[in-house]
Amino acid sequence: MAIRKGKLAATEQRNPRSRGLDLMSAAQILRVMAREDARVPAVVRRQLKQIERGVEAIVRAIRGGGRLIYAGTGTSGRLAVLDAAECPPTFGVSRGTISAVIAGGKRALTKSVEGAEDSAAGGARDLAKKHVSNKDAVVGLAASGSTPYVLGALRYARRRGAVTIGVTSNPRSPLARAANILIALETGPEVITGSTRMKAGTAQKLVLNMLSTAAMARLGHVYDNWMIDVALGNRKLWRRAERILAQAAPAAPQRVARALRQAGRAARPRQHALRVALIMLKKKLNAAEAAQRLRQARGDLRRALGELR
Repeated sequence: MAIRKGKLAATEQRNPRSRGLDLMSAAQILRVMAREDARVPAVVRRQLKQIERGVEAIVRAIRGGGRLIYAGTGTSGRLAVLDAAECPPTFGVSRGTISAVIAGGKRALTKSVEGAEDSAAGGARDLAKKHVSNKDAVVGLAASGSTPYVLGALRYARRRGAVTIGVTSNPRSPLARAANILIALETGPEVITGSTRMKAGTAQKLVLNMLSTAAMARLGHVYDNWMIDVALGNRKLWRRAERILAQAAPAAPQRVARALRQAGRAARPRQHALRVALIMLKKKLNAAEAAQRLRQARGDLRRALGELR
């Protein structure tokens, strides 16, 4: 049965600017793609107020002892898993604070498990396993806005009292109605018809960066524009930590290295080593005194340093 154009989601329509793509030279294809990709930042900028609402909802959830949970399928799900995986080493949060569910589970990260996205019950079931509650914020990502798995996840989250945030390229979709907060990224038809790993995926990646980064900054996991809770898992990251301290204190390299070693033994939790070292250097305290000062400030580095937020 033919589908009327008016009923077809924008992400499924043909892009007139990329017709004849297979007849173009490589240079022509790349120019078309670059022009289409250049449209994405403006689309995201138009949704800054809604993204801000999403950030504040996430901040409230985590401050209240809740979590940020992403739900997605295919490209959207893989981007969500990537963002969740990168937050602990970047911001020092526990792996339970930010996590993601993807239709098809771990297997879907490297292989297509297309049928899994058709199960609304699967989305609800995966969130039920996480014991979602009214303390949590759940972000559902679906370019089409009609993916059953994501809809099932968001509807279950709402029943449990969680705040729900929908990220889609189709504002007039079931996802828009299932979310408390809608981030509508109207990226339009793709260079390759229906391939939402392209513009729609790029827009989603930008929004995920914004949601997690802004929320973590508001929660104090960033000092100035430095990763103050960066994981110290290898030499590169130790050198980065030393550079951060040398710039933020500032102090001589030998003094920085010594403070960081001592802070690593005194900090509780250990991911607060940079915070403790910075207090040591700025306030001329030993490691135990700096760690105590941070505990008294309930982990708030600005407060521990006597600096206004």
